[in-house]
Order: sequence, then structure tokens, then C-alpha cells
Amino acid sequence: MRHRARWALGAALLLGSTLAQAQTAVVIGGALKFDNDSVWQRVVDEAGGPQARFVVFGTAAANPARSAAQIVEALNRRGARAEALAITPQLPADQLAAALRDPVLLDKVRSARGVFFSGGAQEHITATFQPGGKPTPMLDAIWDVYRRGGVVAGTSAGAAIMSRVMFRDAQDVMEVLGGQLRPGREIDQGLGFVGPDLFIDQHFLKRGRIGRMLPLMVAQGLRVGLGIEENSAAVIKGHQAEVIGARGALFVDLRDARTDSTLGAFNLQNARLSYLERGDRIDLKTGVVTASEAKRSSSPIDPAASDFKPYFKNEPFYPDILGDNTIAQAMAQLLDSPASELRGLAARLGPQGEVRGQPGFEFRLYKGPGTRGWFTGAFGGEDYTVVNVHLDVRPVRVNSPLYVPIVAPQGAPLPASSPTGRP
Repeated sequence: MRHRARWALGAALLLGSTLAQAQTAVVIGGALKFDNDSVWQRVVDEAGGPQARFVVFGTAAANPARSAAQIVEALNRRGARAEALAITPQLPADQLAAALRDPVLLDKVRSARGVFFSGGAQEHITATFQPGGKPTPMLDAIWDVYRRGGVVAGTSAGAAIMSRVMFRDAQDVMEVLGGQLRPGREIDQGLGFVGPDLFIDQHFLKRGRIGRMLPLMVAQGLRVGLGIEENSAAVIKGHQAEVIGARGALFVDLRDARTDSTLGAFNLQNARLSYLERGDRIDLKTGVVTASEAKRSSSPIDPAASDFKPYFKNEPFYPDILGDNTIAQAMAQLLDSPASELRGLAARLGPQGEVRGQPGFEFRLYKGPGTRGWFTGAFGGEDYTVVNVHLDVRPVRVNSPLYVPIVAPQGAPLPASSPTGRP
């Protein structure tokens, strides 16, 4: 009897461990195309494949019914059995409160294998399911699905709510870099599906959001972050993550980083960045990256190797380091070049230079002992995985004006007329 009880306890512990490991968050960076089979199908497969039951919440969307219906159709086309639940802040307050504790709706959630949150405004999700920071019965039911090994997926706003802390409304990256991080305004409490230590941001490369992620992580004491690009996703199970979809994700590691409080503006030294693309995996605890099979079949890029032959020859300066995909391009350029470092600028410039006296910020990317990566052309482009590029950010004063036009000296002859008679 004692052995049987001991076996039963061991089996229960093993089952509990298995279920915990099976918890899956599919964090989608926004702008997910409906023909992106690699992401949509993966969401369904992670929930059990054909006939997997999903509930869909269009809560964040401006038109919740339409958004939820589109997601339901996309999931069902990949074999799921999805249903939209009309839980939206557009309902009258008494109807919304009743819906959030309706036994019929709660049973539908608990019997599902997956939950999907639409894009839109993430504050609508948190204010609806977790008003005042207190979980509703509906949120408890969603957590039941997740804890039993189900899938919680979300795109854009539905991705933002995945971490403990989220950006609420911080579209202006330069304002955040300049120090504007107000609770209840720019930042707020998320739902925390990916745990207390990992920060998530979305639309990341397209909108240069590394400029807002870094100040938030420093202010909140968060050491690791994952910024996910549009039409791409990270499948997160425990501390393991895999990137799928069209592009990639940027892993930000601040465990060895430091700041200088005497400068009076945001600054950072020795952050580490790794850029992952489709098929790449990362251990979020150790930062160890496993490249996709397509990249592992090619030669790795190791700038410290004796036979390193860099592809790029120039050492560019990036005048808008927060531009569309610029940070990832700069990391790839640095990896596959003879340069030991590259620099870029983040600044808001007007006709008279700096706007409202805000400083600019210099981003210095540099190689370290663990900087390496891979390249492949298998996807029809120039795709890099870049591991352990170091980053310093320091505030700088930008000359005002940054540039002036070239004018002809007085008395210079007029330019000859063109054949059309125009100068």
C-alpha cells in the first residue's frame, strides 16, 4: 500500500509537471495576415489539432464582432472549432458584468483547449477581464484552460497583455526614451501569462520599439524582454521560445547591464541583443540560441574565428536607429563585417534641431566574446540570426540645426540651361 501511495504521488507530481510544461502562449506581433499558415496552423496544432475547441475574444477591437468573426474563420479553416464570445466594453456595464460571470459562458471557456485575443487597444482587455487589477470569473476560467495545458494566443493588443507589465498607450517611442512612463497612461498591469520576469512588446521592428522597451525594463526591474515583429509569433512554453511566421523577434537581456543615474537622462551599458528569425529557438533563462535547421546546414558566422571572411565592407552610421527594421539590419551588418562597432542615432529633429529640448540618444552596437550568428538564403532573402551583440545607449546633444543647405557663393555664374530651356 505504501509503495502504491508513493507511486501515485510520484505520478501526480509527474503529471503536474507535464501539464505545467505544456502551457503554451502564442504571442503574435500584430498585423497577422490571414494567409500566414505557419502561425494560424501552429496555434491550432498546439491546442490539439483538428477539432480543437477555441474561444475568441474581440474585446480589444474597435469592431469586436467583425474582428472575432475573422479570427474564428481563420482558425476553423485550419481545423479548429472556434466560437466568438461577445465580451466587450461596448456592452452596457450591467450586461458586461453579468456576462463575465455567466455560468454558460464560463463553461464554454473551461471546455476549450485554446483562447485567442484579438488586436486593438490592450487596455480594453485588462479593464474588462481584470478591472482594478482584480481577476473576474471569466479571467479565472481562461487561466484554468492555460494551467491545464491549453493555449492562450493573442495578436498585437492580445500579445501586449501576455506579460506582467504592459505598454498601455505609448505610441511615441521618443517620449518614452525621454522619460515619460506614467502608470495608467503609458504603462499598466498585464495579465501575465508568460510569467513575471519576461516582458513582451509587439509591432517591434516595424515601429522601432526597442526605444521604448529598454526604458520600461530598466524602470520596472525586468531583465529579459522579447520584442516580436509583425506577421510573426513566438511560441512560448515555460522558458523555451520558438519564432515562427514571416520575420522574427528580438531578445533583450539586461542581466549584465548597468545605468549611470548621474546623467539625468536614460542611459544603458552592456545590454545584450539577439535577433531570431523563423525556426530559431531560445532558452529565455540562459539566452542560448538554437538556429533553425536551414541555418544550421550552412556555416556559422564567427567574427572571432581565424577564417572569418566578412561579407560587408563598409561601416555605416544609422541616422534613424529606430526606423523600420533598422536595429535588426544594423546587427546583421555588424556581425558580417570587419567593424568592431556600429553607431546610430535616435532623435526627434525639427526645423530648429531638437524639439522641446529633448536629448537625442546614441545607440552603440559592438561585438563581444560571444557574438556570432548564421545566414541563409533559403527563404528567398538575406536572413540572419545574430546572437549576443552588445548595446550601449547614451544621451547626446544634437547640433541645432543638424544640417544646412549648400548655397551658391555670390557672383557665381548661373548654371547652363538644359536642352528644354530649364536650369
